[in-house]
Amino acid sequence: MMAMLVRSGVRAANAAGSGLQRAGVSPVSLAEESLLSAARQATKLEDFGDDDFREPFRLLLRALETEANLTLLGRVVARRDVVGLLITRLRLQADRIRHPAIASEHIAQPVFIVGLPRSGSTLLHHLLGQDPLTRVPQAWEAMYPSPPPARATYDTDPRIARATRQLRWLDWLAPDFKTIHPVGARLPLECIALMSASFRSTRFQAMYNIPTYEAWLEQGDMRPGYAFHRSVLQQLQWRAPGARWVLKAPSHLFAIDALLHTYPDARIVQTHRDPVTVIGSLASMSATLQGAFTDRLQPDAIGREILRWTRGLERSMQLRHGGPLPTDRFVDVHYHELTRDPLAVVRRIYTQFAMPFSRTAETAMERFLADNPKDKHGPHRYTLERFGFDTEGLAHRFKGYSEYFEVPAESATRTRRSIPSSSRSASARH
Repeated sequence: MMAMLVRSGVRAANAAGSGLQRAGVSPVSLAEESLLSAARQATKLEDFGDDDFREPFRLLLRALETEANLTLLGRVVARRDVVGLLITRLRLQADRIRHPAIASEHIAQPVFIVGLPRSGSTLLHHLLGQDPLTRVPQAWEAMYPSPPPARATYDTDPRIARATRQLRWLDWLAPDFKTIHPVGARLPLECIALMSASFRSTRFQAMYNIPTYEAWLEQGDMRPGYAFHRSVLQQLQWRAPGARWVLKAPSHLFAIDALLHTYPDARIVQTHRDPVTVIGSLASMSATLQGAFTDRLQPDAIGREILRWTRGLERSMQLRHGGPLPTDRFVDVHYHELTRDPLAVVRRIYTQFAMPFSRTAETAMERFLADNPKDKHGPHRYTLERFGFDTEGLAHRFKGYSEYFEVPAESATRTRRSIPSSSRSASARH
């Protein structure tokens, strides 16, 4: 009932906001100085740290104004989101000045899960995160990283409840999203969230139609974004360390060179799945998110944006073919292997990276799999045609990737127009 009332109120507010915008009145400002001032006022702080965030920040604001076709709710969410990220910058900088030891934290041999979205990377991230020795960034601490979390209060920190309340809005505004991707304050969060306050993050284009920002991000220097990523990990592990970080984001495919520049001892797990299945599922997820903030959803534009993953895969193949890392620093995980026997894949990763695999970790992973059955929140269904895709055309477009990594086609994607995401676990859907 509450969700229905919220959505009804949102529709009414959006209708009123559309009328104001047609009259040339913008009731929610996305102007640069307004956002900066709001963050300063909320924190009573002035130092945003390095200025390398300014260019992507301004590009993002311009794209939100001119391309995203935001509803009134979309503008409210975008303003709150951006101000929150600016607040994070201010507080992280203040913490580093107050506690200089944070900057001395060493991030040793982090494990990064990369690969196409919807290829089982979330299931794998969640599984590896069950090991008590593994450190993953939980959603609550990634959303509110200041002050630095402490091991003694890690499970009772009041920010957990705050994050839970915040994430509840997503369930109200985009109720289908939980059938696509698991969300929770205590669940691991992707690196795109850790990088968001650098304003070099694919999180924004997942939520809004902002092609100029997306084009800049793909060609821009991502090293400042990864430097910021490292500073967040230092913040999170200073008082709550673990034996190793396990991190995840499909978008690392576009910037593995910048990742390795920042983490030269990184170990990489690359997940693989039939791109025909992946691309349609990813387009559906983008439509679900963007549809919460615009009343002018453009499925064809989403389809064109999603095809950029071709370039990400090409970059990964270039790196893997005579790249800077020895082959023993990579593990390839195929979706059908992961969904058939998740723990066998986990054991292979631990063996490859010479990490001890305890019975305690194994038991925790078994419990996680039992508690998270397939389609826990219902099946995710979508059609390729909605986004302007042709099945055989997609297969041809990604032929080089599929052949290079020996990725088998999934029969369902070749024979059915309405495609359910399938997985060993609800979490495998990303």
